[in-house]
Amino acid sequence: MAVELYDTARRGIFPIEAGPVVTLYSCGITPYDSAHLGHAAVYLTFDILQRRLRDLGHETRCVRNVTDVDDDILRKARELGVHYLDLAAEQIAVFDTQMAALGLLPVYSEPRATSAISEILSLIGDTLERGRAYQAGGAVYFDVSSFERFGEVSHYGRDEMLSLAAEHGGKIDDPFKRDPLDFVLWQPSLPDEPAWESRWGPGRPGWHVECSALALRELGETIDVHGGGRDLVFPHHECETAQSESVTGRPFVRHWLHVGLVGLDGTKMSKSLGNLVFVSDLLGRTDAAAARLALLDHHYRFDWEWTDSDLDRAIDRVERWRRGSKGDGTAGLTETRAALDADLDTPGALEALDEAALKGFRVTAGAELLGISL
Repeated sequence: MAVELYDTARRGIFPIEAGPVVTLYSCGITPYDSAHLGHAAVYLTFDILQRRLRDLGHETRCVRNVTDVDDDILRKARELGVHYLDLAAEQIAVFDTQMAALGLLPVYSEPRATSAISEILSLIGDTLERGRAYQAGGAVYFDVSSFERFGEVSHYGRDEMLSLAAEHGGKIDDPFKRDPLDFVLWQPSLPDEPAWESRWGPGRPGWHVECSALALRELGETIDVHGGGRDLVFPHHECETAQSESVTGRPFVRHWLHVGLVGLDGTKMSKSLGNLVFVSDLLGRTDAAAARLALLDHHYRFDWEWTDSDLDRAIDRVERWRRGSKGDGTAGLTETRAALDADLDTPGALEALDEAALKGFRVTAGAELLGISL
């Protein structure tokens, strides 16, 4: 038996082909504000995947990075008048507490970008030596024309790439770039920003190279499953792939897993817009079981809209499940496993347990597979 998942790069559903140990890398938080439901949906998806893989007998090693130096956290620290690492430490502690309260499995590793400066410098040096990058204006840029497979993760056309790059701070009008899609590996720091010494002058790393360096350090040259929110497909994961494979010469990722976006009032939840429902909001109204159920009632791969009725339905559902009294607790387990194996169909898994609970059966085993304690 194997779990089958949709693969973004291959544009189809394929089994996860891995050995006894399955490596996973989930792009984590930039710790300058609290985690919202869009974040929770991503990390819960990786949590459910790990639980099913372990249920099948695999060992899982899931790395979830922390981007503790980039434009967003430096901007927020500047606004608050605090040191960026103090802000990061505060928000990481809050995030870890909330994820534990939500019942997520502990991750194998939660490395911070600032812990990998030496690996980042080495990776940048390798790209330059291989003719994949160039220096200009005090910065180092990756040359996308040097990587012929650029675009094979996202399959986006050039116009869409340019639009998304601009949306995500890619500075497509940077006069030092040879191509607007080239991306920063190393950049000079502003006077009030942190800076590290390098062969190209003092500065700080670009966003994409941080994850490549951490992933390669923590999990090796090829990762079984890598992913995050759908908004990371481009430019982040496209650029990660290009710079990583340019250096290693090996496939960077076997399976790309991307999670749909969560909206509120017709717009994607985002810190910049402020239209957020926080994990703490859910946990302040109910227990982890109902909070998880509210999120799992939506298929990971598709965008969806949060409403308070999601939580009301989940609370009712947990109460029904807890009333079951017949059997040994395994009712619906086989169907739950089958649903998870079919592209992590969590709504289907919940329906399987609903059917068993409506007949009065205990569904503790199936619920536990979903990380829900009854």
